[in-house]
Amino acid sequence: MERIVIIGAGECGVRAAFAMREYGFAGTITLLGDDPSLPYERPPLSKGKDGALKPIRSEKAYAEAVIDLHRGVRVAQIDPLAQSVLLHSGASLSFDRLLIATGSRARLFPTMDGCLTLRTDADADAIFQSVKPGSTLGIIGGGFIGLELAAVVRSWGAEVTVFEAAERLLARAVPAEIAGMVTARHQAEGVTIRTGVNVAAATGTTVSLSDGEILTFDQVVAGVGSVPNIELAEAAGLVVENGIRVDHSFKTSDPQIFAAGDCCNFVWRGAQVRLESWKAAQDQGAFAAAAMLGNTGSYTNVPWFWSDQYDLTLQVSGLFDPGLAVMERPAEDGQRIIFQCNATGQLLAAAGIGPGNSIAKDIRIFEKLIERGDSLDPGPLADPSQNIKRLLRAA
Repeated sequence: MERIVIIGAGECGVRAAFAMREYGFAGTITLLGDDPSLPYERPPLSKGKDGALKPIRSEKAYAEAVIDLHRGVRVAQIDPLAQSVLLHSGASLSFDRLLIATGSRARLFPTMDGCLTLRTDADADAIFQSVKPGSTLGIIGGGFIGLELAAVVRSWGAEVTVFEAAERLLARAVPAEIAGMVTARHQAEGVTIRTGVNVAAATGTTVSLSDGEILTFDQVVAGVGSVPNIELAEAAGLVVENGIRVDHSFKTSDPQIFAAGDCCNFVWRGAQVRLESWKAAQDQGAFAAAAMLGNTGSYTNVPWFWSDQYDLTLQVSGLFDPGLAVMERPAEDGQRIIFQCNATGQLLAAAGIGPGNSIAKDIRIFEKLIERGDSLDPGPLADPSQNIKRLLRAA
C-alpha cells in the first residue's frame, strides 16, 4: 500500500490530504501538524477573534476520510534517501511520496525584541485580550495584516498608530489609487498613519524612530511580512531559493518530495513566485495532491487576495507589475476598480475596493480574463458603458 506523508496541517496540507481522497487515492495518508489544536482557518484571526476557532475540517471528517492526523508533533528531519521522516519523539515514518506544506511564520527583526506578532491563535489571544477603549496600539507595517488589525482594534475604541517605511500603505500589494482609498478610510476612522518613517528599534511597548523620536504604547505589534519555513527542506538538501523551489508540478529537486503553499517558490507564467495567500494555499494543496498522484499538467490558477477593513472589502486578482501603468474602470461612488495590461494587451492584474461584496463580481470576471491570457483591447475594459461580462464571453 502506498504511503503519503504531509508535513504541515494548515490550509494547504489539509486541502491536499482531502483532495487525494477525492481523487481516489486508497493508500495511507499521514498528516503532521505542530499545533495541538484541530487545524483552523487563519484569516479570521486578524479580523477580530471572537474566542471560537473555525476548523478547516471537523475532527470527524478526518476519521471518515481515513486521514491519520497527528497534532502537536514536531518533525526533526527528512531523510530523502531512506524516504522517511523522523519526529522529535524519536518515531520514524516511511513515505513513498512526501508533501512539505510547512507554511511561513511572522517575520521579526532583531531590533524588534518583545514585539507581538499575529500569526496563530495564541498570538491573537495575546493581542486582543488587553484591547479596550482608550488603550493604545502601535503597529509596525502597513500591509494587509497590520491594517486589518488596525481596523478591528480601532472599532473597539483603541487608539492606533500605523508605521510604514514605504511612502504609502500596501505599496507591494495594490496600486496607489486603491491604497489611497484605504488610507483615507483609516484616517477618517481616527487611525494615525505615518508613512516614510524608519523604525530603528521597537519593544513590546515602545517604537523608536531613526530620527530619535520614541513613542510609547500599551502594545506594539510587528506586521512586517513572513518568513517561509524551509529549514527541514534545506537540511534535507532540497533546492531552496526564497522558499522551497519547485517545478511546474510542485515537485522539489527530489522527485519523491513535493512542496506547496507559503513555503514554496513555484512557477507562474514563466516566473518563480512565492505567495502568502489563503486561496493560493488551497489551490496549490489540491494541485500538488493531483501531481503526486500522477497528473502532469501545469499550475495556472490566478493569484487572488482579499482583505476586509471596516465595511470595505478589497480584492486583487493577478500580480501587478510596478513598472507598468494602470488603468481605471469607473465604478459607483465608494468603489474603485484598477487594472493593468502589458504591452501586448494581456491582462495582468485587477484590484477593486468597495463596501461589502460590491466589487466581487467584476473582479471575478477580471480573474477569468487574466486566466485566459488573451491579448485584449484595454479600452472597453475601461469603459463603464461596456458590459464586462459580455467582454468575457467575446474574449
